[in-house]
Amino acid sequence: MHKTTLEQWALLEKVVELGSFAKAAQATHRSQSSVSYNLALLQERLGVALLQAAGRKAILTPAGELLLAQARPLLKAFEHVETRAASLQNGVRTRLDFVVDSIFPRGKLFAILRQFQRLHAQTQVHLTEILENDETAIAKADVMVLTRRQDMTGRGEWLMNIDFVAVAHRDHPLHRLPGPVSEDELAQYPPIRITNREAKPLQDEPVESWTFSTIEAAIEAITYQVGYGWLPEERISRQIEEGTLKILQLSHGTRRATPLHLVVKKDILPLDEQVQTLLRLIKEQP
Repeated sequence: MHKTTLEQWALLEKVVELGSFAKAAQATHRSQSSVSYNLALLQERLGVALLQAAGRKAILTPAGELLLAQARPLLKAFEHVETRAASLQNGVRTRLDFVVDSIFPRGKLFAILRQFQRLHAQTQVHLTEILENDETAIAKADVMVLTRRQDMTGRGEWLMNIDFVAVAHRDHPLHRLPGPVSEDELAQYPPIRITNREAKPLQDEPVESWTFSTIEAAIEAITYQVGYGWLPEERISRQIEEGTLKILQLSHGTRRATPLHLVVKKDILPLDEQVQTLLRLIKEQP
């Protein structure tokens, strides 16, 4: 059995926070003698002095500072457990599964999650980033941002377009060709593709090509002159500004737009407050 209790550590933290036994007793709706007894018992069982007087205030000893610092994460975790239990009792959603295609702008994504946390601290968002349309992840999701308009259980609406640009390293031979690059000239160099493992090769794809399962890996590959490729313009804006990567001038166009759609699983209709908040933040985020 444990020698100490979470209640005793919580009382110690409250005494240190407020500076006295009397104030801690008032804040926790206890008698001062009860607070004193529990903290005396805590120190006795540990065999270490945790508190010392500093004028009229009670402060931690060096040993107390060390041990309370280790106990605080436990107190925080226990508080979280009790909060989630209360949420379950009150019928508040405690988890929301959110699936996002990896081309969705990271800045927008983190801004959405940060705002949601402030509004619904009791609801944990389980975020999964996918490449293209991962059926396994989609099947478990409540809210999705996908490249296709619908999933197997819901209907979606257009959210935004993601602009892709054809780029290569500034020293790549393609940039030294005179005039716009033709498809025949482009075919002489290996392209970089971003796709999942299950994706089938394109029929007109060159034999010599590179496939990567993350946008970050594809960016690095093009930066190291492994090949050229189509990348989300927003994700490589810094490299373009610095001149590390340059947009290729192609005879058949240098930009492509990929639509993203906002999808809600049919099973969760009517929508609860947390889902409605997430949908609103996704739509409103500039």
